[in-house]
Amino acid sequence: MPNQITDDLGTLLDMLPPEIRRPLGQQTDLAQLLEVVMDLGRVPEARFPGREIILRPEEISEEDIDYVTARVSAFGGDNRAGIERTLHRISAIRNRKGKIIGLTCRVGRAVFGTIKIIEDLIQSGSSVLLLGRPGVGKTTMLREVARVLADDLKKRVVIVDTSNEIAGDGDIPHPAIGRARRMQVSEPDRQHAVMIEAVENHMPEVIVIDEIGTELEALAARTIAERGVQLVGTAHGNTLENLMQNPTLADLIGGIQAVTLGDEEARRRGTQKTVLERKAPPTFDIIVEIQERDRVAVHGNTSEAVDAILRGIPEATEIRSIDDNGLVTTTSAQPDTDHPERAHRLPSAAAVDTPRLYLFGINRSRLEQVAEEMRVNLNITERLGDAGMLVTSKNYFRRRPQRIRDAEAHNLPVYVLKSHTPAQFRQFLGMLSRREPEIAQESGALDQAIMEAEEAVHRVKSGNDKVELSPQGAYIRRLQHLVAERANLKSGSEGREPNRRVNIFKE
Repeated sequence: MPNQITDDLGTLLDMLPPEIRRPLGQQTDLAQLLEVVMDLGRVPEARFPGREIILRPEEISEEDIDYVTARVSAFGGDNRAGIERTLHRISAIRNRKGKIIGLTCRVGRAVFGTIKIIEDLIQSGSSVLLLGRPGVGKTTMLREVARVLADDLKKRVVIVDTSNEIAGDGDIPHPAIGRARRMQVSEPDRQHAVMIEAVENHMPEVIVIDEIGTELEALAARTIAERGVQLVGTAHGNTLENLMQNPTLADLIGGIQAVTLGDEEARRRGTQKTVLERKAPPTFDIIVEIQERDRVAVHGNTSEAVDAILRGIPEATEIRSIDDNGLVTTTSAQPDTDHPERAHRLPSAAAVDTPRLYLFGINRSRLEQVAEEMRVNLNITERLGDAGMLVTSKNYFRRRPQRIRDAEAHNLPVYVLKSHTPAQFRQFLGMLSRREPEIAQESGALDQAIMEAEEAVHRVKSGNDKVELSPQGAYIRRLQHLVAERANLKSGSEGREPNRRVNIFKE
């Protein structure tokens, strides 16, 4: 089926105040509208791909906010509302007293034919996890997946629709989901419970979930998969490596643990004695990274992909795209060892580059000069959505600009430099340098630190409330956190570099 788009745009425009709606209707590219932003005391804006326009010179008043809120459904615990039988999303910003002082009116579009690029994966019966930056089309693709599975493949499909983004607002779901059934969630923190309820009460063959984001939801997904139900879902993160670095969601791809090898096995592998390995079979068999609306990267075997990354083995990725004639083309992207397309962001003996860095308020030329002196290969991106870490200065971080808020909202690590001195840059690059594990292994510090963590675990289980470990570098601290996690204990880091250390404690 060729792409067909339906957006019920007129319904969204009708709930806007007339003096805001009128200039919108005069835009020649109205069909490309992304959202309308209304903040109290500021002029209203309309956002299109690549541009923004001011809709009127007068600032938004309380009456304007009330005009819109009176025409949409009640706002839920996630501060989202909708319009009956449409896919539009109205999100509220509240003040400290709970009063609405801002609205984001997001256009929701049903796009038919978007899953052609991964249709064979969905039809295989395997569980598929979609990753991608915000706005790239994950939810749109998920909606089409539900329709194809329910209508074309005649499967029993249940959608767990936490924010009513997949099937729209109201009691009657949007026709874009076809014959699939939709279960709404009363409060966002109950999504995991509704996921289990869907399996126990409605006997689905497929469950569709948007935005798996908590440990309980990841655990519920594993429970569902173990019952033989196909899962299709989305999660925060742009790439598989992002997911591996997220301790909350790592269970979706099997979880990661620190394993101490024997001397003979370490020599056979040619690695250090303590390595990271996958803990269990993954919940999702296939990972799809949505790079653009017509381009995806596919990891057809999640287990093999995760194992390869953990061992520092360059992985060939299947790239799929749709050409102008609507045909799907498949290529194999071989990693470039000099300038890797996808930097390995988990520590391994073979890794030598930094993660993809997004610099915000940082003197790039100075950082590059220090990196060259330290023989560290920087991997800098101009797009926040492609980054594995945002690097900023203390002054910028204090101001809390939009870029930093966006990074934090999507769980992107933020590293704050106190100043632009060479010493600060060297400390930062030293933390990122993939040579740290090799240096630690050569000095014997790695095995000693792991033994210290295991001893701390024993002491906590024997009655100590908390045990403080010796200061370590970032890589070793990560392994110590994994030792605590494997023992079902909590851990946290405190202090400043180079004296930052791990504490292990009970719940």
